[in-house]
Amino acid sequence: MFKLCGLQFLLVIHSAMCQNLGDLHVTGPLKDMNFSVPEGGGVRFIYQFTSEPPAVSFRATGEKDGIIDIVPKTGILYLNGSLDWETKAVHRLQVESLDEKGNIVKGPYTVTIHVEDINDNPPEFDQMKYTGVVRQNSRPGKPFMYVHATDRDDPTTPHGQLTYSILHHFPNPYTEMLFQIDSVTGAISPSKTGSYYLDPQKQDTFTLVVTAKDMAGMTTNAFTSSADVIITVKETLWKAPPTIHIQENSTQIYPVNISQVHSNEPDVIYDLFEKEKLPRLPFSVDQNGVIYVTEPLDREEKDTYTFFVVTKDNEGELVDKPLHIHVTVEDINDNPPVCQQALTVIEVQENEGGGSNIGTVFATDMDKEGTLNSRLQFKIKSQAPAVPANNLFFIQQDTGILQLISHSLNKRIASNYSLEVLVTDAVFQTICDVQIHVIDINDQIPIFEKSDYHNVTVAESLPVGTVILEIQATDGDEPATGSSYIIYQVKEGDPNNMFIIETDPETNRGFVKINKALDFETAPVYNLVINATNPEPLVPGVQYNSSSLTLFKVFVTDVDEPPVFHKTVYKIEVPEDIPVDALVMTVEAYDPEGDTVRYSLEGDVRKWLRIDSTTGQIYTASTLDRELQEVYMVDVVASELNNAAQKSKTTLILHLDDVNDNPPLLAMDYPPFFCHPLSGGERTFLQATDADEHWYSTFTFSLADDMNTRNNWEISKVNATHAYLSPKHANFEEKVYNIPVIINDNGKPPLERKVNLEVNICKCSSEKSCFIEVQRQHYWPTTGQAIGILIGVLLVIGFIIGGVFFHMKYKQKNEKKSHQKDVKDKSELNRLA
Repeated sequence: MFKLCGLQFLLVIHSAMCQNLGDLHVTGPLKDMNFSVPEGGGVRFIYQFTSEPPAVSFRATGEKDGIIDIVPKTGILYLNGSLDWETKAVHRLQVESLDEKGNIVKGPYTVTIHVEDINDNPPEFDQMKYTGVVRQNSRPGKPFMYVHATDRDDPTTPHGQLTYSILHHFPNPYTEMLFQIDSVTGAISPSKTGSYYLDPQKQDTFTLVVTAKDMAGMTTNAFTSSADVIITVKETLWKAPPTIHIQENSTQIYPVNISQVHSNEPDVIYDLFEKEKLPRLPFSVDQNGVIYVTEPLDREEKDTYTFFVVTKDNEGELVDKPLHIHVTVEDINDNPPVCQQALTVIEVQENEGGGSNIGTVFATDMDKEGTLNSRLQFKIKSQAPAVPANNLFFIQQDTGILQLISHSLNKRIASNYSLEVLVTDAVFQTICDVQIHVIDINDQIPIFEKSDYHNVTVAESLPVGTVILEIQATDGDEPATGSSYIIYQVKEGDPNNMFIIETDPETNRGFVKINKALDFETAPVYNLVINATNPEPLVPGVQYNSSSLTLFKVFVTDVDEPPVFHKTVYKIEVPEDIPVDALVMTVEAYDPEGDTVRYSLEGDVRKWLRIDSTTGQIYTASTLDRELQEVYMVDVVASELNNAAQKSKTTLILHLDDVNDNPPLLAMDYPPFFCHPLSGGERTFLQATDADEHWYSTFTFSLADDMNTRNNWEISKVNATHAYLSPKHANFEEKVYNIPVIINDNGKPPLERKVNLEVNICKCSSEKSCFIEVQRQHYWPTTGQAIGILIGVLLVIGFIIGGVFFHMKYKQKNEKKSHQKDVKDKSELNRLA
């Protein structure tokens, strides 16, 4: 009955649309055909086959599945139910046309109906609840479990493509989730936050609500399913062991097992990673995480080691966070004491009292400091010579400090002692040698050979460092020691340290020298008291007395000295536009003898300055120009009024500050030109310069307010010193154009210059240079030029005629002499015959 109703429905549709079936291309002759039909949808019209005589009906056989059929009389192929892609994706039928007797006219032809999938199935998880275990401190992004869902829709379309996400996270104590899921694979792993914060002591169980969404997650109309994931957090296996202690120089058989680590993941590869760049790392790790030391260690060579243990998967990727391993090498007593010096030398005064500390013997031990292995003890093994006793010295057992037993040293009995000091630790011992020098005590004072050196007269002009007197004192203590070396000092009479005394270290002779320039006007006489002392202190009971003092007077004679300036150099800055006759500065000098001083200038080559000879005031004498000379130096001369030969000089340095007093100029190596005819877009560089300082060298370029110029030309700025000049059109003749250009600088006030720039528009050669045709010029000489030419020609002719005349006269004279000689020779021959 359902089929009948469906057929009746189709016939109604067909009768309603019969006139338009051809236009919709839903009818046609019988042939092999393919149709794509969306699943679901109920009763539907698919196609109508048209018959060709003698065919009067159609028949369909094959995979009709009770849903697909054909109306025999009309050839309408239709569905009387809904197709389901999940049940069957393709239906194959055979259709044939029959005549009135039921014989086959055409066919059978294959009709294939492809069922198109629609998104009509939600995702389904393979479990309603998942459980998983994660270790504390697991590496972020490393999956520890998976969830999986399926979709019955076509997996080649978005209908069956799923994406995973975490909808809820219980509990979630942090702003970021502790877990993450791969949207494609469903792999669940700790996030960066989770890798850091997961701790079973704080929270050991978490529940995640995980969703699977079809349509590849691209539309809100997709189906979504969810499942719970229960995650248990367990304490990490991947822990760094406590600091490993290894005894140095162990005699065990290597390698030696010193610790073991365990990864949270199975089947990982263990490896070591050096933190320090060592020539070799004496450690290794096997594939069970066992750490070995591979050779004996020496604490004195290196007392600690630091390295990392890492785990990798088969592809070489890190699995766990690197573990920091610390190794401490424990000390054993394997180093003997070492004397800090091969020979310890100590000096002791012969009057040193008993119990005095006279020096220290230093030794070291390379074993660990602060342990019994490096504890050192000292003992005197021998003393040579053993006079006046064999136990003159004592050494503190734990410090190495040497002391005198009693007041018993005498340089005359023994000037040197040799000690052997035994230094021991718990196992080893070493001998340290000590040399003790007994030095003379300072019990003799220096004695001057003269108690008064009387008078010394010196001129005030003597240079500093001049020796004005030699003095001598002697000391009876041991030579070449601090007890006999003499230091001379001016005790009285020289408050300003005008004199200094130097000692010859070999002879103890003193040389009195001038330390500062003398001045008769300040101090004409010095009454000096000199004392002689030793750098080594005197022994108790001995004091310096008058024998260590001497006297002499220094008389300073007056010398006529030149004036002295208050300054060695005078410097001043003035603007270059300072007015003429303006005061620049005042120089001052004085004469030590009180004579009047007069001033003058030397080296004022530009005649820019003048000086008042009486007051020393310097004025401008003419206009200054920084562009000519920025730093101007002249000498100022101060001379005595009554003796002009006594004079001195100082330098005046005048720095001229720039003012904006130079208008800008065009800086062009050659006049600009454009090739005729112009094609448009041409331009040429304009550059401006200014003699003033660079801070005025920002220029603006413009054209004069001339309508013709502005209609034909334009200027555009390039930078602070350059601009482009461009023609506005191409309709220019071949000739030279004068273009009025205005240039302004940025001074205060700004200066302006108007320049008539010649621009040549000309024919150009192949080298893009201006081609200028040379024209032949015809002209007649002036009257003066004609007369000059005529006189020149006559002079040349006259010289030629004169030369010919003199040549002929000279020739005739020579011929006459020759004739006379021939006659004379002939007569002589006749006479001889």
